[in-house]
Amino acid sequence: MSSTYAPAAATRTQWWGLAVLMLPVLIVSIDNTVLSFALPSIALDLQPGAAMQLWIIDVYPLVLAGLLVSMGNLGDRVGRRRLLLIGAVGFAAVSVIAANSTSAEMLLASRALLGVFGAALMPCTLSLLRGMFTDRRERRLAIAIWATGFAAGGAIGPIVGGLLLEHFAWGSVFLLAVPILLPLLIGAPLLITESRDPAPGPFDLASILLSMLTFAPLVYGIKHVATQGWDVLAGGCFAVALGSAYLFARRLLRQRNPLLDVRLFAVGAFTGSVLINLISVFSFVGLLYFLSQHLQLVLGMSPMNAGLVLVPGTLAMVVASLLVVRLVRRFRPAHLVAAGLLLGAATYATFALTGGRADLWVFALGFAALGAGVGAAETLSNDIIVAAVPPAKAGAASAVSETAYELGAVLGTSVLGGVLAATYARALTIPAGVPAEQAAAARETLAGALTVAESLPASVGEQLAQSARHAFDSGIVATSLVGVVTMLFAAVLALRALRDQRG
Repeated sequence: MSSTYAPAAATRTQWWGLAVLMLPVLIVSIDNTVLSFALPSIALDLQPGAAMQLWIIDVYPLVLAGLLVSMGNLGDRVGRRRLLLIGAVGFAAVSVIAANSTSAEMLLASRALLGVFGAALMPCTLSLLRGMFTDRRERRLAIAIWATGFAAGGAIGPIVGGLLLEHFAWGSVFLLAVPILLPLLIGAPLLITESRDPAPGPFDLASILLSMLTFAPLVYGIKHVATQGWDVLAGGCFAVALGSAYLFARRLLRQRNPLLDVRLFAVGAFTGSVLINLISVFSFVGLLYFLSQHLQLVLGMSPMNAGLVLVPGTLAMVVASLLVVRLVRRFRPAHLVAAGLLLGAATYATFALTGGRADLWVFALGFAALGAGVGAAETLSNDIIVAAVPPAKAGAASAVSETAYELGAVLGTSVLGGVLAATYARALTIPAGVPAEQAAAARETLAGALTVAESLPASVGEQLAQSARHAFDSGIVATSLVGVVTMLFAAVLALRALRDQRG
């Protein structure tokens, strides 16, 4: 006599719990989007240099990337819901501090602390979801809904953030975290059941330190090469990262119950999905980084109007995330993911051909195409990642997925932002009569050039402003070419690594 195990259908309480779990995802997405739109105001107010601008954006996902694996393991150990609540309280408190920053250094430190508490939030959401929805189809739908939190944050961020930036100081955008996280603190204890790994193994401080020494130098080295070129410092960063990665992997392979089961990376579909996750976010955040500045600083749009231009893209991301759940019943995941990535490649190819000369509707339509492609790819890749591990190890697997997401966000701004900054500096022509100190500030960033232009005589200032805008748009071409190559590589990877997956 045989019996077949049928996973239990999710209850209404669990679906309401999913809504609560979307709130941390929502605020992280809003935080990334709003900061991109607030950056011109921050640049004009706090006067950070090009490197500091990138660090203000990058330090948050950099700290997250270094701590996510450790926090995922900590959630498995002490309780995922408990860690989620700790992260929410800390994130809300530090957001208030960030909102009142009086210097670029203070904002940088606040962003780093937000990364610490964000690392406590993010792996808990996906790992709790993995335990709540045991049926594969229901879990895939839940992941699609959960993933729309990123897109919804992208849609809400530009509109609400733009409205705040038009009426209040830039610091107001950080305060959005407080009203969004309050319902989480109330709803999580009522709707979400605590879960943890019943046999978590010993606390492994050495592995935690090695994981941080792997990710932080790697990202910093890539950032440094993108902005300053290859030198001894960059080589040292990569050497530390590679050495730490080797020691980290060797230590994990020798343990019976490791911090992270690196044997999962021997599974092609798992590794491919992690890389696709990373590249998808890389392309989305990288495009948002230069597009938000083009709309505001080149075209002269207000933050509110610039946000409205990008709303179709975030809505397309939501629709694609939900639609792909139905399409995967008829088409293979590999084909759907590759199609989404090719759509992103087509978007970057369009911007590479047009540069900054494209009409406004081209930017809106291109961002919508990229959003749809990324939404489809992210939903399916996250589903494959969490389905590859037993529920007890959901925190560690979720941390891998979230690490890929945050590392992609770092690389999107550091690599594409670095290419943009280097191309801008080379293409900028400084008019005669501009003092050397002001010329150096103009070469740092577009916002810096526009600030310098306002302090110069009208004729010289206008020449500098026009030259800076043209130089920035020439950087869009080079940046977009990198995006095309990256997305094409990811599409080929999807066809190969996911070819055995079924809907």
